[in-house]
Amino acid sequence: MKRKKVKKIVGGKVYECIPLGKYVVNAPGVCRGRPTFKYTRIEVTRILKEVASGIPRIKLLAKYEGRISQDAISEAFGLAAKALVEEVKMMLRARRKKNGR
Repeated sequence: MKRKKVKKIVGGKVYECIPLGKYVVNAPGVCRGRPTFKYTRIEVTRILKEVASGIPRIKLLAKYEGRISQDAISEAFGLAAKALVEEVKMMLRARRKKNGR
């Protein structure tokens, strides 16, 4: 599915991104295009790893001082789960193709 690039003026500068959700974006000019939380340079993978390491979400919310929300973190986990399912589907298709099925 092709997603549309969005342009906005934020803080007097042009901000271009491809929304992956309401809070998570792919902004080509930010963090080398890796997924971040909208209008930040906070990478989604960083937050996912911090939660996975045992840091409570409430501490993350305080650490990032309102720059990300509980809903944004939940969305990031949902998108990560969806990506994992798609990756497994692609692997299975490739395996079937290799085995001639």
